[in-house]
Amino acid sequence: MSSPDTAPGTVPDISPGTPPGTPFGIDDLPVRDELRGKSPYGAPQLDVPVRLNTNENPYPLPEPLVERITERVREAARRLNRYPDRDAVELRTELAAYLTKTGGHAVGVENVWAANGSNEVIQQLLQTFGGPGRTAIGFEPSYSMHGLIARGTGTGWISGPRGEDFTIDRAAAVAAIAEHAPDVVFVTTPNNPTGTAVPAGTVLALYEAAQAARSATGGAMVVVDEAYVEFSHGESLLPLIEGRPRLVVSRTMSKAFGAAGLRLGYLAAHPAVVDAVQLVRLPYHLSAVTQATALAALEHTDTLLGYVEQLKTERDRLVAGLRALGFEVTESDANFVQFGRFDGAAGSHEAWRRILDRGVLVRDNGVPGWLRVTAGTPAENDAFLDAVRELRTPPAAATVPTPPKEQSA
Repeated sequence: MSSPDTAPGTVPDISPGTPPGTPFGIDDLPVRDELRGKSPYGAPQLDVPVRLNTNENPYPLPEPLVERITERVREAARRLNRYPDRDAVELRTELAAYLTKTGGHAVGVENVWAANGSNEVIQQLLQTFGGPGRTAIGFEPSYSMHGLIARGTGTGWISGPRGEDFTIDRAAAVAAIAEHAPDVVFVTTPNNPTGTAVPAGTVLALYEAAQAARSATGGAMVVVDEAYVEFSHGESLLPLIEGRPRLVVSRTMSKAFGAAGLRLGYLAAHPAVVDAVQLVRLPYHLSAVTQATALAALEHTDTLLGYVEQLKTERDRLVAGLRALGFEVTESDANFVQFGRFDGAAGSHEAWRRILDRGVLVRDNGVPGWLRVTAGTPAENDAFLDAVRELRTPPAAATVPTPPKEQSA
């Protein structure tokens, strides 16, 4: 159809509004104000002999599990012309059984929800309980995706305090909640990037403070992020959901299950929470292949948790080795160790570079004066300890650029 200003049979002027060759970038787009100047999440992916920077499980899946995944995915492939189970009932049932077996508290399918990684779980929680005009608080340094997803959902982000030893000071945290009255409270235990665990008593105090601060509006949600709990010296805080309908425990299969490439996260909470997050979930959000792979992994939990025990031993060896070399080490209940102290941000960047020169990639996670290393295989950890031993010698001339500013994974 011709426009009013174009004669019938003629081609209208469709030249672009921006002349060819004109510079155009993200700042020229109508991006939301709260996203301007931010950096996307990510860590360097460098081709080095030893990569200990993203808290991955270093052990490949055992061959019997690979074969079982193949069988289950083959079965699912025959039905790919149909949508997957929208509610992932079989998967949620098996996740509930796993939590009941390992978490110290019985839960059923009605208490469990699953999504594409714990990040999607967090996103769905913030879409449901956060959003424009609402706020969330986390105690930083902590998992940077909490704040990033908050901004992405239009939820105001509040950075709460931590102590000098990177633990949560109960009184200071309760005071921050009373002052800001957030709609959502994030508690990461074990915490990333520091590895520190949060006692149950502190979580209970924060939960009560959050309910009191938002008593006029139906209370606040408290999300306990247990992505690394299988590596902890202590127990899961899963039992705390009993009698506390606004408390959520989130988990992932990326770490203990050695399935970072699967992208499967889940939560446990009161059935009302499970019903609520389904108001924002995308239709058929978990593919049939994802569900089949996760179900296969859950059939091999004993073997996979055996690898976890090996990694806990290696984590403790890293702690002892670093302290023997004179480094400060934060107490860790995760599969990684935070160590320092270096001379501020510049000192940690330089240490990162010198370790990389030895073929080992660790994480400069933005905590001035500290670095983070993932527990790897015994050989990988030996290589790391050899590399940090060299930090006690004068540095060579810099040949590798300073890493970009990162967020913790």
